[in-house]
Amino acid sequence: MTTFVDRVELHVAAGNGGHGCASVHREKFKPLGGPDGGNGGRGGDVILTVDQSVTTLLDYHHSPHRKATNGKPGEGGNRSGKDGQDLVLPVPDGTVILDGAGNVLADLVGHGTSYVAAQGGRGGLGNAALASARRKAPGFALLGEPGDLQDIHLELKTVADVALVGYPSAGKSSLISVLSAAKPKIADYPFTTLVPNLGVVTAGSTVYTVADVPGLIPGASQGKGLGLEFLRHVERCSVLVHVLDTATLESERDPLSDLDVIEAELSEYGGLDRRPRIVVLNKIDVPDGKDLAEMVRPDLEARGYRVFEVSAVAHMGLKELSFALAELVADARAARPKEEATRIVIRPKAVDDAGFTVTREEDVFRVRGEKPERWVRQTDFNNDEAVGYLADRLNRLGVEERLMKAGARHGDGVAIGPEDNAVVFDWEPSMSAGAEMLGRRGEDHRFEEPRPAAQRRRDREAERDDAQQEFDGFEPF
Repeated sequence: MTTFVDRVELHVAAGNGGHGCASVHREKFKPLGGPDGGNGGRGGDVILTVDQSVTTLLDYHHSPHRKATNGKPGEGGNRSGKDGQDLVLPVPDGTVILDGAGNVLADLVGHGTSYVAAQGGRGGLGNAALASARRKAPGFALLGEPGDLQDIHLELKTVADVALVGYPSAGKSSLISVLSAAKPKIADYPFTTLVPNLGVVTAGSTVYTVADVPGLIPGASQGKGLGLEFLRHVERCSVLVHVLDTATLESERDPLSDLDVIEAELSEYGGLDRRPRIVVLNKIDVPDGKDLAEMVRPDLEARGYRVFEVSAVAHMGLKELSFALAELVADARAARPKEEATRIVIRPKAVDDAGFTVTREEDVFRVRGEKPERWVRQTDFNNDEAVGYLADRLNRLGVEERLMKAGARHGDGVAIGPEDNAVVFDWEPSMSAGAEMLGRRGEDHRFEEPRPAAQRRRDREAERDDAQQEFDGFEPF
């Protein structure tokens, strides 16, 4: 069973916002109580956060669909709906988030670093929040916005200070097992290591991490073997260690040719040319291995490499190697730029930026913009007053004026939103919204609906008027 996964496709869905409530306060002896509909709750976000206790993306391989909770709708009595709960997904340190086209959305390095993968929808306003001096009792509320739906890819790039690279069975797993407390699988056949192994090494006052990368072969950068799958785990490492086998049983191989092949693959992969390198001649406990190491060492040093002869089995030369790696790691850490506090950049909109665009297409005029599209999503088109309120907002924003300048005429089609999800209607210039209640100030015809007690009172008054009229028209004999 797979226990290590470093690349997954994740489908995330944020919570939908709750709908606003359209309600009128009703209480005995309190006519014209006014609107009291509450706002809908905000939908929950989907947030990816680095957690040091997580080392693999295995959970998302088995469960790739994740969804946050929806916001609750508002209620009467000015009761707002409850916000949806954010869904926090822990990911390993070094996780890269990409979109479907392969563009990097975020690179999460460092404990607690987070990224909002899907934004929850806004809650709709209730009619209490929509009331104004001109619109005293709105008979509608705004709908909640749907949450974002995203298909993202997660790739894990191991965060380590030192990377051990080399051919299969060169002794990398054995070396990391004696340098640290890591317990990788060790066997006498190639490709024993199928996943990167991490170990922590202490050398004096320096503590650093070492990654054992699965073995590389010629053509690894082009997808052969396991190299392409795990070469990305070398990208974040500050120091590269070439582990060369001096006791290989393959007659066509030798340490120098192995080094040339691995260097060619690293160069082909790209981005690793300036990393400091150390060459480790392993398996010198074998007599032929010791002799071969002494033969090739002068050539390696002539190329500018620092060379260490070690034996992971016999624990030979390990102390010198660990302290040399600690020195390189300390130099790499000192050379890193100091972290600066996060700066808040404010980019005000241009004075002439209306926040939307109007473009003429073949059969419609298309309106695109954050506000118009959001307002359309929040409109209940089954309610005429809500549609009128939308028309008023668009008119105040300047959409009607822009349509006229673009050449729109009465009856032309207007689409608000993207092509795959747009609201299309026939444009009527200077349309009457009908959202405001016409009549004397303070009056609303919806509060004049018949009530039982008032109706009985009016019936009695009508009966008395009829009786009085009959009496007035009676003539005595």
